[in-house]
Amino acid sequence: MVGLRKLSSTNAFVVTDLVDVPSFGVVRCAKKILQGGAKDLARSMTYTFASFGMQRGGASGGINALPDEKEEAIESFVSELADDVASGILGLDAGKGIVPSSFGKLVEVDTRSDLRFFEQSSDKLETFLAALGPVIVAEQLSGLDGKKVSIEGFGDHGPAMMDLIDERGGKVVSISTLSGSISNSNGLDAAEIRSQWNEEGINFVKSSDGEAEPAWKVFQSGADVLFAGSKMGAVSHVTAEKLQVQALVPHQPIPFTARALAMLERKGTVVAPDFLAVAGPIFAAWPKDNETPDDVIASATSMISDALEESLEHEDGLFLGACYRAESFLASWHDTKLFGRPLAS
Repeated sequence: MVGLRKLSSTNAFVVTDLVDVPSFGVVRCAKKILQGGAKDLARSMTYTFASFGMQRGGASGGINALPDEKEEAIESFVSELADDVASGILGLDAGKGIVPSSFGKLVEVDTRSDLRFFEQSSDKLETFLAALGPVIVAEQLSGLDGKKVSIEGFGDHGPAMMDLIDERGGKVVSISTLSGSISNSNGLDAAEIRSQWNEEGINFVKSSDGEAEPAWKVFQSGADVLFAGSKMGAVSHVTAEKLQVQALVPHQPIPFTARALAMLERKGTVVAPDFLAVAGPIFAAWPKDNETPDDVIASATSMISDALEESLEHEDGLFLGACYRAESFLASWHDTKLFGRPLAS
């Protein structure tokens, strides 16, 4: 039973996957944010919590605003929901179209642990964990040593992903952003990419003359492992038909469709459940008593690895095995029957 709240102060909404349950998730802002997509994101988050024994639900929000209206709309959204966030019944993170600093008032009253903002190497702990989860999953499913890797939909945790892939002997040969793609069969330099990302953001893939290779070329890079996450449904059945990789690992929620999943599994491609791969940040948001950042990293590593191993053993395959596992925990404490698993349509 999905809950829908339409805000009174601006053209925006929040959906919660489980009613009357503390709910957490991401908010996006654009000219038009569809409720259906938000419900899918909330569902994925619910499965993430259930996969790791947390009695919480997924949430997602949308702020509909034209560019010249966006700043005022976001400010109204934040003001209207601040009390709910302070009460602990809601937790919202800035997603696409929202500068994180504009959610500062929500961060100040958020009941989640501030440990997530601890500086870990060159990143915040939650950013590092967002990178770590997919890399752990890829390492366990196919190994990374000597493997060629592509990152579709490079984002804030992309530089940390490259560092972690390098540490495990992998070689990132192709990256795409919303501005295009960049490839090098000999491998892209992680330190150089981090510097370019910090300076130019998604436009770092462009050459000096402002041109870039099409983003779709990341799918044809000859990689062994593809990390996908530019948007929901980024890997459709059309893409899957031509895709030749050993493993597809999400680094953002719901990057493949149901048809793509079926097609890739028939090909023998190992497809990881998004709700396991993207789970890392939840361990910093709700650390156990007296856990240090190193403890949180160790907990995330072991729990994601254990969940993946258990799901792999299921006779119906990895994705369904992970779904059954999450649904079993959810049924143990909540009587809502969920219709629809976390897959893009």
